[in-house]
Amino acid sequence: MARTITVGLDGSPESRAAAEWAAREAALRQMPVRLLHVWQPVPEPMAQAPLLGAETHQHWTERIPRDTAEGLRLRHPEIEVTTEQATGTPADVLLAAARDAELLVLGSRALSGLTGFLVGSVGQSVIARTEAPVILVRAGEQAADEHLKDPAGIPSAATGFRPVVVGLDTGSPDETVLSFAFEESRRRRAPLIAVRAWNLPSSYTYSVAAGFDPREELARAQAEALTEVLLPWREKYPDVEVTEACRLGSPAEHLIDAARDASLVVVGRRIRRSPFGVHIGAVAHAVMHHATTPVAVVAHA
Repeated sequence: MARTITVGLDGSPESRAAAEWAAREAALRQMPVRLLHVWQPVPEPMAQAPLLGAETHQHWTERIPRDTAEGLRLRHPEIEVTTEQATGTPADVLLAAARDAELLVLGSRALSGLTGFLVGSVGQSVIARTEAPVILVRAGEQAADEHLKDPAGIPSAATGFRPVVVGLDTGSPDETVLSFAFEESRRRRAPLIAVRAWNLPSSYTYSVAAGFDPREELARAQAEALTEVLLPWREKYPDVEVTEACRLGSPAEHLIDAARDASLVVVGRRIRRSPFGVHIGAVAHAVMHHATTPVAVVAHA
């Protein structure tokens, strides 16, 4: 099966924003978009009962992907858009679809002004179990949000892309995550900001008590490690402008802060095949729920 950018579509504003983001990404990658609408069967009397005038449940579920696809084709005539309907448990259907997808794109709903976004149970289940990259897009996300403002300070989709941000653990850097981030920067012709955040070791208190503050030395060592990890990637992608951001403090907080001025933030999720269930990881979980820009969660070994 040909690789596609697959969108989980349910008719909500966030899923429509996800479809628009997928179309823009498809243009960058020269790939088709697949709109996947999943609905769980309901008893026949309920399925045939009028919802809006003469419309039935079945009519409505058919209309959602059709109308969305027609809109994408009008706004993005250069890309191929297909639709598919499936019946079953949404998380299971999306997981199966992700196996043949280059990317899986899902919506993320805003909770309120400052508390972040809501990645529903379906989205979290899929992210925790799939090995395909998953992109989360908030409702209201527009093309201009990913671009720099024009000279007059007005949002515009005609200017260059904002930077791509990637969270990096220099202790165990993963090629899958770094490759994804560099490729996204290259496609966008956008700078890449590599964020490495670190916390003081437990021995810090004892060092200070002994009259020695190791913060400056630790900061220098962390910065050198970040530079060393990125060196071969700079050589592989000479056209990508890379900024190194090595900060003391919470990795999640620094990534969320950097994401405010980014077009995309990339975080890794370690694949854990444990009998006690699957996990997303604390940093990825926090960024998913609080970053205001699209988030790419990239699974890695």
